[in-house]
Amino acid sequence: MLKLKFILPAVLIVLAGCSQKLHNSTSGTSSKNPNDSLNVVLRIKNVIKSGEKVNLKFIVRNDQVKGKSFCKWHTPFEPLMSKYLDITDETGAEVAYRGPMAKRIMPPPADSYLVVNPKDTISSDVDLLKAYQLETGKKYKISYNSSGISGLKSTNTVLFQFIK
Repeated sequence: MLKLKFILPAVLIVLAGCSQKLHNSTSGTSSKNPNDSLNVVLRIKNVIKSGEKVNLKFIVRNDQVKGKSFCKWHTPFEPLMSKYLDITDETGAEVAYRGPMAKRIMPPPADSYLVVNPKDTISSDVDLLKAYQLETGKKYKISYNSSGISGLKSTNTVLFQFIK
């Protein structure tokens, strides 16, 4: 019980570290307007054969007229260090995450943020087989689950089939 008293506050601090606020890259001010958000778009091939990489393209889009920054923690813009995707099979069962789970210092240092220029996108690819237990012969659904940490707004889910 004593450990829970220390673990719970630590978890809350980590989750609050990269809050939902987005920072304006030109003035350093924050925005809470959801229409002022950076958006995540996920893309993946519809059918992926066993032996191929299961590459998910993670795109961050800035539709605003000002540059915006976001915390890269819990995104593929940093080395794999957390479970930032929810992957379920066609029955709704969650796919096991096998990757690392990093502990963070608070507040996030300045180099934890990336800037997306106005009307621009940045993207990164992640091989899902490096961290998730995917099985051939199944269909999967992927969604981004870490908006509260990175400040990115997730706009879609993607589906794919993993075949032999």
